[in-house]
Amino acid sequence: MKKTITTAAWRAVIKGARRFLLPSALLLAGCATSEHVSVPQIKPEVVTPEQQLADYRNVACDALWQIKGQTAEENPLYWLRGMDCAQRLAPADARMLAHRWNEETWQAAFRQSIVLAKARITPQERRLYAMRLDNVSYAIPDSLRPLYQLWRESQANELELVQARGRYSTLQENTDRELDGLRQQEKHLRAQLEQTTRQLQNLTDIERQLSSRKSSGSYLPTEKNVPADENDELASPGDKKTHDAEQPSEGTKP
Repeated sequence: MKKTITTAAWRAVIKGARRFLLPSALLLAGCATSEHVSVPQIKPEVVTPEQQLADYRNVACDALWQIKGQTAEENPLYWLRGMDCAQRLAPADARMLAHRWNEETWQAAFRQSIVLAKARITPQERRLYAMRLDNVSYAIPDSLRPLYQLWRESQANELELVQARGRYSTLQENTDRELDGLRQQEKHLRAQLEQTTRQLQNLTDIERQLSSRKSSGSYLPTEKNVPADENDELASPGDKKTHDAEQPSEGTKP
């Protein structure tokens, strides 16, 4: 009998707890959906590479090109130092240094391309060394790929710049030649113009002289224009007697 009562009492307690806890649980669920719960974000940890590269910034330029081996040649800092040293080389020294590396390897081609970059080589030579480097570029390690791409683009831009300068120089020479021809033609035309101007001036002077002679000659009487009576009057008495004596009289027969 006691066991039955106890069980019934527990059932009554559980039933009452359900009536009390169910609304509270629903209320808490509504609050959770209506409010934004801030969840802290966990930042990933930055992993520092354990491998460290050797720094070649303080290596002398004369000793740099003597260093060889996989450790140095796969280090981008080694090649960056080589580019810095190549900037200080005279063109003759750069050519002499480049002839030391005749191996058909990407290391030799890369060294030659770097050393001869500022050696005042012709566009044909620059294109030749670029093609040589492209032919062995498949063997360049992945650690140098970004550096190689940047270097190849800079050499392509340098080649394009040199070619543009050559085209501009040729255009400038042609333009200067045309200008010289135009100057000579202008000089010749000016000489012809001056000669024609002088001839016109001479003709004008001659015409003016002829006009002045004609105008002065129209006021002077001539024997053809003066009548016979006027000639007799203008003649002196002595001349008149001589003239009358020369003419026979009407009654005189020859």
